[in-house]
Amino acid sequence: MLVLNNIEVMYNDVVLVLKGLSLQAQEGQIVALLGSNGAGKSTALKAISGLLQPENGEVSDGNITFLGKSLIQRDAADIVREGVFLVMEGRRVFEHLTVEENLRAGAYTRRGNAAQDVDLVYEYFPRLRERRTQTAGFLSGDGQQMLAIGRALMAHPRLMLLDEPSLGLAPLLVEEIFRIIKRINQEQGTTILRVEQNARLALDVADYVYIMESGRIVLDGSPKDLQNNADVRECYLGLNEVGKPKSYREVKHYKRRKCWLS
Repeated sequence: MLVLNNIEVMYNDVVLVLKGLSLQAQEGQIVALLGSNGAGKSTALKAISGLLQPENGEVSDGNITFLGKSLIQRDAADIVREGVFLVMEGRRVFEHLTVEENLRAGAYTRRGNAAQDVDLVYEYFPRLRERRTQTAGFLSGDGQQMLAIGRALMAHPRLMLLDEPSLGLAPLLVEEIFRIIKRINQEQGTTILRVEQNARLALDVADYVYIMESGRIVLDGSPKDLQNNADVRECYLGLNEVGKPKSYREVKHYKRRKCWLS
């Protein structure tokens, strides 16, 4: 469905952020892109959704295709019409509009029964129904995140891109939002590509996981395979053989195995 093939992204004709990034998302999957801060995850989502140009960025090499069509040098609004919608980090709701006005804005690029779609969003997020006339800027952080996802749903996306949906939220609220994301995937058939720093979330709610460092994919596989991978357990999950000291030789060997982080 979505294929990134050897993508390079450069900012200001100088700074190379993505260095041959390749990944794919099959239709109906939840795919997680995991990596530390600064790895280039958000840049990858902006490259897919056509939002690099306002930041003086460009795809300088490689190709991005969605349903067989290239997304390179396409206008962001055209990409939304193709069925790709990005929920950006930090929620980015229209703060001076009401909750329901925000939702209706999400349906701007398509035709259809907006009222029926609003009701569908309220089924997934009952809290938004209770606050439908409230100004969006006064919602809590989790309320704004729900609104941002609901607004994306109004566009009937084939592919939804989520940039750090758990950022700044309490653990119980994160669990609630991810249960809803899983429901949307299962009931609406929406393919989801999700960027995360939280390794446990990435591995718990995904069909396939890519791990990204320094602009490249360094590891990929099923959540089960990655949970059993010694490097992932050590570097991302903080798990180790408690009580067993490591020899200097073991430390050197581990550092050699971690060369993909450099």
